[in-house]
Amino acid sequence: MNDIKVMNRAADNIRVLAASMVEKAKSGHPGGAMGGADFINVLFSEYLVYDPKNPEWEGRDRYFQDPGHMSPMLYSALALTGKFTMEELSQFRQWGSPTPGHPEVNVKRGIENTSGPLGQGHTYAVGAAIAAKFLKARLGDVMNQTIYAYISDGGIQEEISQGAGRVAGTLGLDNLIMFYDSNNIQLSTTVEEVTTENVAMKYEAWGWKVISINGNDVNEIRKALDEAKAETQRPTLIIGDTIMGKGARGADDSSYENKVSTHGQPLSAAGASIEETIKNLGGDPKNPFTVFTDVAELYAKRAKELEAIVAERYAAKEAWAKANPELAEKMQFWFSGKAPKLDWEAIEQKANQATRAASATVLGVLATKVENMICSSADLSNSDKTDGFLKKTHSFIKGDFSGAFFQAGVSELTMACVCIGMSLHGGVIVACGTFFVFSDYMKPAIRMAALMEQPVKFIWSHDAFRVGEDGPTHEPVEQEAQIRLMEKLKNHKGHNSMLVLRPADVIETTVAWKMAMENTATPTALILSRQNITDLPSKGNRYNEALQAEKGAYIVESDENPDVIMVASGSEVATLVEGAALLRADGVKVRIVSVPSEGLFRSQSKEYQESVIPTGSKIFGLTAGLPVNLEGLVGANGKVWGLESFGFSAPYKVLDEKLGFTGQNVYNQVKELLA
Repeated sequence: MNDIKVMNRAADNIRVLAASMVEKAKSGHPGGAMGGADFINVLFSEYLVYDPKNPEWEGRDRYFQDPGHMSPMLYSALALTGKFTMEELSQFRQWGSPTPGHPEVNVKRGIENTSGPLGQGHTYAVGAAIAAKFLKARLGDVMNQTIYAYISDGGIQEEISQGAGRVAGTLGLDNLIMFYDSNNIQLSTTVEEVTTENVAMKYEAWGWKVISINGNDVNEIRKALDEAKAETQRPTLIIGDTIMGKGARGADDSSYENKVSTHGQPLSAAGASIEETIKNLGGDPKNPFTVFTDVAELYAKRAKELEAIVAERYAAKEAWAKANPELAEKMQFWFSGKAPKLDWEAIEQKANQATRAASATVLGVLATKVENMICSSADLSNSDKTDGFLKKTHSFIKGDFSGAFFQAGVSELTMACVCIGMSLHGGVIVACGTFFVFSDYMKPAIRMAALMEQPVKFIWSHDAFRVGEDGPTHEPVEQEAQIRLMEKLKNHKGHNSMLVLRPADVIETTVAWKMAMENTATPTALILSRQNITDLPSKGNRYNEALQAEKGAYIVESDENPDVIMVASGSEVATLVEGAALLRADGVKVRIVSVPSEGLFRSQSKEYQESVIPTGSKIFGLTAGLPVNLEGLVGANGKVWGLESFGFSAPYKVLDEKLGFTGQNVYNQVKELLA
């Protein structure tokens, strides 16, 4: 064990760096970072197992930080490990700096997750722990890592923490250790002003082991971590009582600890003295961005220890690979993140089915062909048809992760974040399902998946008012417009941040799944129908024709020199086909275009876009959502028939008639457009 004095010095070094970063940036959150420094130092200098030379080593322990505003603490600790320079710390929150205000996933730098929206970070950790269990069940002890998480007493108030706690306890994730920073201070109040719950009892009720300690005491932190590492049945919560702004001082050397004011602004703005604080913590106010000599030695020693630990792990992995060459090959491929190769055309679909049923057919194939795939549902597997996957495997239960299905319960946001955490861990392909209207619950997580470029597959069934008798609470109207905005939003690589697909029939659903599985760079949404859809017309090989969906939009059928271009996605394309028959009987020449993804279509060449939807054409759009879904494609010369109100409760065929989603109304609207 390292000398306590050196360990305390290292924690103080983190405090100096964190406070100085915020001070120089003139914004940020110093108080929590200063309070949590002791835990983070013990973890990084004595417990966390990683390879400094190969940060992407799949067998590493992983640390997930929930309170992103405590980024100065994380950056400072990582600087001690050599992942950041003092110059980079001094550029905290500045343009082009690798130290943004809230951490952004960068495994090479030691950052496992983007954090900011409180509650999500520790839920990713739950997902990572599940992924580790799943992989260990298939690969053995080569996947024997520990997942660490850090949650704050403010962040734990986000309702998602209930889902994370429930899931981890129910599944007995003994490979998950979470530190709960209990400093009783939030951004604008004390914690006791907004909650008086017994946190320990709450987590114990969920099936966690709970240890309460002084979170600023090195020996108590060590003892708690040792206990947690020895636990074989439950996840562990370490409740650490910490001091907000530990070490902060005023100009007269008075204490500025335990103050709300130091949470969300530089110490000087809170009335404290940054100079006296740095001096109190053993630093040099004139040169605060410095690693103390004895602290540098401490972390150099840890680097040597890690070399030996990692060498031993690599040797064990090499022996395992020699004994299990097929498993070793699988492991390498799984962690490559590459898409599996499948014979998509060979998947047999029943004609004229709901696209959710077509999705179930594909999922059944994926469950048997893609060994590292995990599927989930928010208590709707028999309705969103993710049971197509479940029927070929079984659900995770405590002590048994040989199956590949995660029963999330009624908790869409939790499910989404857990699945994102699985993806962040690596080595697995993840999909999750619910009703499309409940994507509202998931939106904060979807945004984070897009920001972090995690290729989670979101399966959303019951895609329109045709949910029918369930009424307006279950009928998505505005949801498609909302989620398609993610196709217009670029990620930091300049690509569409999400791929959103609404297939028009069973074969297009197969192609949509092909696109989803081959999209390894961003999240994908699959928006699927509850009701049966008539298959689109084909000139011969419908699969080859549907492959054109890979360009986002394509011509389903077209007369020469059409009078009108008709565009739609999903089930409305079949309705256009019905309307086209009536129009042709009246001498109108038509072209029908299926647009499963406008975002992808807009990414094609101008020549291709023009070949499908020529500029200046008369264009009619049909959408079961808001008209804005198609207005960008239809333009000023056209018109869109959409839904401009909440839905209604009635059988879906009645709703089609009442709301104008019939071939006859397509005929009427187009005739009016051409008049």
